[in-house]
Amino acid sequence: MGKAKSTTSEMRKEEQESKTVHSPWLTYASMLSLLSLCPPFVILLWYTMVHADGSVLQTFNYLKDNGIQGLLLIWPKPTSLIAWKIISVYAAFEAALQLLLPGKTVEGPISPAGNRPVYKANGLQAYAVTLITYVALWWFEIFNPVLVYDHLGEIFSALIFGSLVFCVLLYIKGHVAPSSTDSGSSGNIIIDFYWGMELYPRIGKNFDIKVFTNCRFGMMSWAVLALTYCIKQYETQGRIADSMLVNTTLMLVYVTKFFWWEAGYWNTMDIAHDRAGFYICWGCLVWVPSIYTSPGMYLVNHPVELGTQLALYILVAGILCIYINYDCDRQRQEFRRTNGKCLVWGKAPSKIVASYTTTKGETKTSLLLTSGWWGLSRHFHYLPEILAAFFWTVPALFTHFLPYFYVIFLTILLFDRAKRDDDRCKTKSKMLGITVDGTENTGNCIARRFPTGLSQEFTEIRIGCWGEVVSALEPVVSVSVSSGGSICSYAAAFYLVPHLGLKLMYCIRTEEPHYGSSFLVL
Repeated sequence: MGKAKSTTSEMRKEEQESKTVHSPWLTYASMLSLLSLCPPFVILLWYTMVHADGSVLQTFNYLKDNGIQGLLLIWPKPTSLIAWKIISVYAAFEAALQLLLPGKTVEGPISPAGNRPVYKANGLQAYAVTLITYVALWWFEIFNPVLVYDHLGEIFSALIFGSLVFCVLLYIKGHVAPSSTDSGSSGNIIIDFYWGMELYPRIGKNFDIKVFTNCRFGMMSWAVLALTYCIKQYETQGRIADSMLVNTTLMLVYVTKFFWWEAGYWNTMDIAHDRAGFYICWGCLVWVPSIYTSPGMYLVNHPVELGTQLALYILVAGILCIYINYDCDRQRQEFRRTNGKCLVWGKAPSKIVASYTTTKGETKTSLLLTSGWWGLSRHFHYLPEILAAFFWTVPALFTHFLPYFYVIFLTILLFDRAKRDDDRCKTKSKMLGITVDGTENTGNCIARRFPTGLSQEFTEIRIGCWGEVVSALEPVVSVSVSSGGSICSYAAAFYLVPHLGLKLMYCIRTEEPHYGSSFLVL
């Protein structure tokens, strides 16, 4: 009886979560389209890059003349023995490194069910061992990475079908043997398969499946394939074009940054919120090695000579964007690690301290950083990430459109992720009610009440520190937060209760002329 109640409760949670992200029809349309269109797109992209001179028009004309039969003809066999040997050895090697290499014990965030996952942070060591081993095998002529490129289509085909089977096994595991209480069914097989059943699936106690699929297989393959494309061009052309050097260098810098910061990644939406299903696992096992590496795949047969000056400009701009992206995450991570007791750009950070009550009745606190990079805009870290992708793609110049598909895809992905994150925060605020304390914030807070509209005269209410109401004339106001003479981009709407402090009711962003960004209570 207790188990049935738990399952029902979990289903309700899932239904509530699904409603906050997108409308039902859009959710189903996007899931079914991605399930059906992503696999053939991977093959078409590989075919276009390698066999159609990178021309989308050439591939389009081929499909127009040959139809579905033409797609089946160019689709490599997923049963290639060489492809499966390469995949199996690589996967086994990365799994062994994940389990055997030493690393610091790191705790992840507390899950919705109250669980706190524990990880071994050895990603940077695994990354170094992988790249050194791969280059050494080539250098000492034990294994030629050109073989990977020459069988790339078969590898992608095998990954497409093998990863689908893997996702089915994850679905079954979620029903039969979940690893924690952070699991459950929505009652819809399509949603369960696409979004996943478990938040933290594991094999045994120590082998975390999402760390393997997302980090050690997916992100690691990005670096391995970047080197593969570089070596292939060298052995084919007898030299490496400066465009390929810039592309490979920036990709390796980005992936190095990822593994340097891997423990921080375990606090992000991919790990802490998204369950292990097709969306995350198939994406990391197939989409990352094929789509994310595609600019380098294109450059193998389309070397571009940029010239030293232009190549250096692009390289420096790309590295700067990667550094800013890293520094954004570092600021937030350091801010949370020190409970806000740190310096951001040489000054004490401004922040909002939000306490909330979970469905279990437990009171928890979240720190929201509103200075540094995070004082410029919400989700500012996405901007340098998109620009970094542009800079490692632009060495291909503009002869063909397809190399820029990853930049376009990444932009759409991050906009969607920002929306999902904002929707989750709005729902959390609306359903739970968040009280704001933060008395350490020394910024001046000015609340303005608009009687009948933004264009009307307003009454000004001054608040000293967060939580200390100097005067409150009306219960519903718009609050902007100023610190150091400038208005912060993060503001909130509050229900003011005299002598009791501020209570956050509902957040929705609007543009308020002259007063920066603000939030209004609905």
